Amino acid sequence: MTKQRMVDAEILDPIGGTDLAGAFSPKDGLASIALLLGQGAALGREATTLAAEMIRIALGRSQVEPGRGDARFKDPAWRENPAYHGLAQSYLASCRAIDNLVDSLEEKDWAHAETARFLAGILTSAAAPTNLLPTNPAALKRAFDTGGRSLVDGLSNWRKDLVVNGGMPSLSKQGALKVGQDLAVTPGAVITRDDVAELIRYAPATEQVFERPTLVIPPPIGRYYFLDLAPGRSFAEYSVSRGIQTFILSWRNPVREQADWSMDTYSARVLSAIDEVRQATGQEDINIIGFCAGGIITTVALNYLAARSEESVNSASYAVTMLDFGGKNPVNAFGYAPVVSLASWNSRRKGIIDARAMGSAFTWMRPNDLVWNYWVNNYLMGQDPPVFDILAWNADGTSLPAKLHAQFLDIFRNNPLPKPGAREYLDTPLDLSTLDLPSFVVGAVNDHLTPWRGTYRTTELMSGEATYVLSNAGHIASLVNPPGNPKASYFTGDGAGSVDADAWREGAVQHRGSWWEAWADWTVVRSGDQVAAPSSLGSAEHNILAEAPGLYVRDQLPS
Repeated sequence: MTKQRMVDAEILDPIGGTDLAGAFSPKDGLASIALLLGQGAALGREATTLAAEMIRIALGRSQVEPGRGDARFKDPAWRENPAYHGLAQSYLASCRAIDNLVDSLEEKDWAHAETARFLAGILTSAAAPTNLLPTNPAALKRAFDTGGRSLVDGLSNWRKDLVVNGGMPSLSKQGALKVGQDLAVTPGAVITRDDVAELIRYAPATEQVFERPTLVIPPPIGRYYFLDLAPGRSFAEYSVSRGIQTFILSWRNPVREQADWSMDTYSARVLSAIDEVRQATGQEDINIIGFCAGGIITTVALNYLAARSEESVNSASYAVTMLDFGGKNPVNAFGYAPVVSLASWNSRRKGIIDARAMGSAFTWMRPNDLVWNYWVNNYLMGQDPPVFDILAWNADGTSLPAKLHAQFLDIFRNNPLPKPGAREYLDTPLDLSTLDLPSFVVGAVNDHLTPWRGTYRTTELMSGEATYVLSNAGHIASLVNPPGNPKASYFTGDGAGSVDADAWREGAVQHRGSWWEAWADWTVVRSGDQVAAPSSLGSAEHNILAEAPGLYVRDQLPS
């Protein structure tokens, strides 16, 4: 599996921790399968087509071949050995028949079709012949070449994962990359800390900096350092290289005692951080950028400020954030009331939704890439999982408080955010139309968690002047997108917010490079004059408490 394919595997939770695994209702799953099998005409048509294809396979006349980029069947034996070739064709033809059947259901019942697609994806990926030793020629060759050592190593890897990873194959080699040594190494310091989060101020990388600082709000799921990965792949590092005074919140990993932390808790911490950044820099207002679910929390804070006519935020940026969960979004397929009730009950019972539960749910949305690929690598081939920064970050998950989890479930189930006054946070009715400030909104072309048209809706919901940028790649790859990547590109266009998404896309122009560059260009124009870089990260109000990356990212507490 190439690094790009690993990056394209969608990992990050778009709405801050909906536990699809814990929330998935067998009753709803069975209902979807029943509807799928109840399509008499479509079922008969696909069965007939599949039977005819099986005859062609037996006669050696079938044209069925693996899709481009399907690494499961890259070994030459799948093409050159007639038995293996026929086995692969039979499997792929069966998968195609099931996919066609789901597509026909989608025309009648989209939500049930998505649930059926989710289940069918799990079943068909599990049934791949490459997942078994006798029908995996590459694994058999490796066992022969190593004198069986690969099988011994594979068994050892399986036993280890059974103990430390809940029986799921590890996506990355544990402990190979360390936070503060290999990851999250951009120089900086923690300047404030409370029970909810630490505020990190990054050291300037230029002699001159722009007056108005930028505060980064990461999602409450996953450590913040996907925005500060290895040198050369760090958003924080790039931001300071452009002369932007950059601050970021590092959320604490909650435990059962923090079960009642809510949207109010997190958005109030954002409000505190805004004041702390202003104090640290001596500026009246700041710029702010929210990533993923961090954008939802940011919006609640901005709504509070707008209701009180406070102008402490000059501009707002959003990266792969959805504020409108209406329409055909994949997560909506799991939005049935019984599913949501079960998930909410599960989080209340535990006090938190832990990282493993959330991570496994989204892993099973991409089973070929994120489960069986590593099953084959780790167990059948007896190889160590790869050492890669994003996968190491993904394995370093965090939990979500039960109350915030329930509020996120409400958001994606009932879609209240676009409806003025439908919900109240911080004792303030939420009304997105009151957010009258410049906005920079980023979506991703291949994002199946927060589809780009859903992210575009933010430009229509807010009142200020909007700029929309559409990045290539998927949810995570679009965020970890440093300049210099020859495959990176993004689209810009006019009329964001005043024309619909498809009209915007039709008139958009593609650029080579990273949206980071477009964001920085947009931000520095709104960051005031350039002044001498500060000589210290501390200030009269805020002393340095620790060097970056701080304590909370390592699950440490101050003594």
